[in-house]
Amino acid sequence: MIALPLSLPMRLLLVVAALLSALVLPARAEPVTVTDLLGRSVTLPGPAKRIVLAQGRQLNALGLIHPDPISLLAGWGADHRRQNPDAYARYLARFPAIESVPTVGDGATPEGFSFEKTVSLSPDLVILSASLAGTRRGPGDLVQRFEAAGIKVAVVDFYLQPMRDTLPSLRILGKLIGREEQAQDYIRFYEERRRLIEERVRGAERPAVFMHAHAGGFDCCPTPGKGTFDDFITAAGGRNIAAAILPGATGQISLEQLLAADPAIYVATGGTHLAKLGGLVLGLGVPRETATRSFAALLGRPGIAALAAIRNGRAYGLWQLFNDTPLHIVAIEQLAKWFHPGRFADIDPQVTLDEISRRFSAIPLDGALWIDSTGKARP
Repeated sequence: MIALPLSLPMRLLLVVAALLSALVLPARAEPVTVTDLLGRSVTLPGPAKRIVLAQGRQLNALGLIHPDPISLLAGWGADHRRQNPDAYARYLARFPAIESVPTVGDGATPEGFSFEKTVSLSPDLVILSASLAGTRRGPGDLVQRFEAAGIKVAVVDFYLQPMRDTLPSLRILGKLIGREEQAQDYIRFYEERRRLIEERVRGAERPAVFMHAHAGGFDCCPTPGKGTFDDFITAAGGRNIAAAILPGATGQISLEQLLAADPAIYVATGGTHLAKLGGLVLGLGVPRETATRSFAALLGRPGIAALAAIRNGRAYGLWQLFNDTPLHIVAIEQLAKWFHPGRFADIDPQVTLDEISRRFSAIPLDGALWIDSTGKARP
């Protein structure tokens, strides 16, 4: 049989049909490869869509580079809701689906994390913090166990060594979830603020600083040692007196040790988790009056009130949950302004926070997040 030539209208119809078919077919995802904080190469067939955040608090980082981070969660650690109830309330208001995300244990320690529950959720990626990942030694190692189970796992961290690991961790997360451009936008913003701080504190004398962690909620005095908030104090041009005393990232010194050291600057950290304990209350959505009242009560306590920093008006309060999130650049900026007011007179950390809230954050970032001894809480 001789094939008859197609008419022009028919040929055009076939071309249009082919184009429509191409549009309907889903684009084929390209493989994604990253090197995580442990130096491991991790390859996914495409951006992750079902993630288990073993440490729930890392949602605070994910929410800076994804407009709906809850949509990515197959499961997460229960630590976020327990430790960061003010942020959880903001996520719940904007993303009600957070209530139905399965939990995989506490997320704070390897002992509190459920490997079995995580495997049962069939995630395409598990995100571990450096603390949960450990050192890859021994049969109980979570990284090794997930690898043996055929489940992809990547390690990122914003807590132990924040000045070293925050930006690499953001790059890793951004690539793994297909949000590289968004991650890079935040990284550029972060680096601009960090360079400014570094330039301003260069050559400045470093005042002695004591940071009273979870202030007022526990016996005096929990404090950061090396890493974590110590990195923020150092970056802001201060000298953390506890770094020379404590061997680890956190610990406790006695009130007698604090009074003997009598640092020039006293910084308390607080959060909504301390409200029932009578401690310093700061956080998202916290009214200025609440923060002011709790801070005044803290500074009036016997022992604390005897510090020269209190008498000299160099006592301050900072939101505890600035740790373990790239949002900590705001905390460093505020610390630098307290430590070196003359060098940072034209810098307003509230402006920095507002820009992050407007440009990057999945939830609004308003509330009393810091306070000084004059009773001024921002905003």
